[in-house]
Parts: sequence; C-alpha cells; structure tokens
Amino acid sequence: MYVFSLEMPKIQLAKRILSNITRIDGGKWKDPYRFFTEEDQENAEKALGVYNQWSLNLHDNPRRTVADIRAQIQKSRREFSHEDFLVVIDYLQLITITGKHERYDLAVKSLTSEFKQIAFQYQVPIILLSQLSRGVEQRMDKRPKMSDLRDSGSIEQDANLIMLLYRDEYYNKDNDENKIIEVDIAKQRNGAVGVVKLMFEKEFERFVKVCVEDR
Repeated sequence: MYVFSLEMPKIQLAKRILSNITRIDGGKWKDPYRFFTEEDQENAEKALGVYNQWSLNLHDNPRRTVADIRAQIQKSRREFSHEDFLVVIDYLQLITITGKHERYDLAVKSLTSEFKQIAFQYQVPIILLSQLSRGVEQRMDKRPKMSDLRDSGSIEQDANLIMLLYRDEYYNKDNDENKIIEVDIAKQRNGAVGVVKLMFEKEFERFVKVCVEDR
C-alpha cells in the first residue's frame, strides 16, 4: 500500500497506525518513555513487529505532482507486478498543479482525470481525499452532500465511489457521548448506496462498524 500524505509527516501517520493496532492512547506516543506503561511497551513492540512486515510505503513530500505519484506507482508496479496495491492520497487540493489552466476547477478536473487514467492503466484502486466547500457550514444540517465537495463537478464525474463523512460531535462539542461517525456512500458505480455507521474511538484512531441503513 502506498500513502501519499501531503499534509501530515509520515512519522505522525505511523504513530496513528500503531495506536490503532495497539489500542494505546495516541497522546502517549508523543513521549513513550514518559507515558507508556509496561503493558503499553509490550504491545508497542509486538505492533512494531507486525507493522514492519507490512508492504506499507509512506511518502510525505508536500510538493507532490501527479507526475511524481504516477512515476512511483509505475516503478512499484514494475518491481512487484504480482502484488495487490492500494494508493491513498491525502489530499486532492494539496497536490501541486502543473501547466496553465483558465480556472481552478479546470485544474482540479485535470487532476481527477489523470488519477482515473492511472487507476485504469496500472490496475490500482486509488483513494483520493478531498476538502469540502464552506457551503456546508451555512446549513442547519451539516451532513455533507456531493455538491459540497470543493470543485465537485469533476470529482463527481470521475469517481467510481464517493464516501462522505459526518461526525455530530465535531459540531456539537457538548455531546461527548456521541462517538458515531456516519459514512454516506453517496455514489457507487458497481453497488448499493447507503449509510454505514461507525463508532469512532478517537484516542486509538479506530473505526468500529455499528450498523447499515440501506436506501
């Protein structure tokens, strides 16, 4: 799996992954020597052994272009042609745009079109994160829609699957008991749409399935 993190340093991302595996509070990873218990230390050592066996490549260059990402995927596909691949990019609006475009939305369209071509050419699924527009903040119901995706036209057109996330606790700070995050599968070319509810364990960076509501 390849993760291109244009926002978060890979050391922070690795700590979040380890927190997920071990169920050690993410805050403890800031200073393990001070905060880890003996049990935490044992769990962390086991998790590091598991982590090091994964085919996980983290890249945190904030100045990535589509050409950079394509070259890395091409190189890996050539070297490991028989392995399964997954590419995660965090996030669309931070990718460095090359060339001249009359409008920003056309520049974004060039990005989404290229990623669709890369996914098809190298037969790799690509998870591409995106920001939401400010419009969602103006509504009473903060649940995002596809039209809230920044420069959403090309995203809606090129994506095979779109998932929109909503967590009530983010907007209602006093609602500490609500740890539910709603994953709205708003578009899926080869399957059903609907809402999947997950329990978000913030301290461990974990999502646990609760139930499914078809529509």
